[in-house]
Amino acid sequence: MNGKSIAGFVLGILSIVVPYIGFLLGIVAIILSAISLKEIRIRYEQGRGLAIAGLVCGIVGTLIYAILILLFLLFVYAASSYPPY
Repeated sequence: MNGKSIAGFVLGILSIVVPYIGFLLGIVAIILSAISLKEIRIRYEQGRGLAIAGLVCGIVGTLIYAILILLFLLFVYAASSYPPY
């Protein structure tokens, strides 16, 4: 079993669940899962399903928090450009 695929899977799930640092965890999960998929293909190890699940969860977690950050920035910009009374 490839250890990086397990770590990518765990970090991928945490990227969805953990607030505030989920964006960074998602990026690390994507990197680890991609590396483990390459290693699994070369070394014929097990853990391909965990690596794919970690990759998907990492992408979903990163996208969720990227959208939330963009919405927050848009809200701050809209609130600051509103004319005062």
